[in-house]
Amino acid sequence: MVSYTAPVKLASARAWRTYTGGSKIDEIHGISGGKDSQFPEEWIMSTVVARNVGREEFVHEGLSFLEHSRESLRDFIARSPKDALGTAHVDSVGDSTGVLVKIIDAAERLTVQVHPNKRKARELFHSRFGKTECWHILGGRDIDGRPYGIYMGFKEGITRKEWERCFYEQDIPALLGHMHYFDVKPGETYLIRGGVPHAIGQGCLLIEIQEPTDYTIRVERTTPSGLSVPPQACHQGIGFERMFDCFEYDGISREEAYGRWCIPPKILQQTDDYTRSLLIGYEDTTCFRLERYDVTGMCEIHADGIFCGLYIYSGSGKIISEDRVQHIKGGDQFFIPAKCDSFTIEAEKDHPISMFRFFGPKQEVK
Repeated sequence: MVSYTAPVKLASARAWRTYTGGSKIDEIHGISGGKDSQFPEEWIMSTVVARNVGREEFVHEGLSFLEHSRESLRDFIARSPKDALGTAHVDSVGDSTGVLVKIIDAAERLTVQVHPNKRKARELFHSRFGKTECWHILGGRDIDGRPYGIYMGFKEGITRKEWERCFYEQDIPALLGHMHYFDVKPGETYLIRGGVPHAIGQGCLLIEIQEPTDYTIRVERTTPSGLSVPPQACHQGIGFERMFDCFEYDGISREEAYGRWCIPPKILQQTDDYTRSLLIGYEDTTCFRLERYDVTGMCEIHADGIFCGLYIYSGSGKIISEDRVQHIKGGDQFFIPAKCDSFTIEAEKDHPISMFRFFGPKQEVK
């Protein structure tokens, strides 16, 4: 029986998507010669199944499982929610983590899309979670001589009528032209609230943290590589007319968009052994929190009765708790139960560890 008092290692979970990529994820795992495919995403600490039209028989795709176990993280949490998630979280949010994290490696531009905010998610999908998300840029690659970047947010003056016209006529240049485009750099973090149109550009490698749903409204009927997007994959079952209710038609200037959505990092702790940085905090959104640790020696982390997840981006070493010692390397992921009081990250000499620590929604005070 896996303990709730130690970090729980999870198996890697890849998800099929309508776009290609993923070779850079293989590199994170130390796999050489990886090729881009229809599995460009790795889902982390996931209690959510991917929604892919035509692949409904793959009932566990995207779902996290405990390493070397047939038990899903969802079932592990359900066995003892308060040990796994903490009493305060269960009382405030329930027995869901309330968060999903992904590594995304896009070899092609994603289709132009939007996700519902909480209000529209309740109204249209009967879900308590929408899909506000956040991208932290890890790096990227130039493809066909073009630098990597992102599309995000309506320009000023774009109306629902014009946006619908672009969709029904499949005027892709106009769809892209109605949004702001930003070249991006490693270390930048962008917050994309539900209702804001967006598209990850080709070549981007990023870590995404989001509300735990897969409601994706797409306005392109064919992907850039030529894959046909079925109607259900566009409107997610709510119909073409209602899917346009998910967009917020409040365009802003490029400067305002950048200032509103590009979140600067904040250094929280800095010692000779590690640096801890806040990438997205509860002052930016109550939906989740994302931190980065760069460890050259030893770093002790206290859980304080709050669950979290870890993704080891690079380096190697050990994760040490009262119950056990586990070796870690790039691509490893862990669920840290709330009952795990503390743990220590120890980097091997000359193999510094960079890792991400992520949290669920801010707990409401009742």
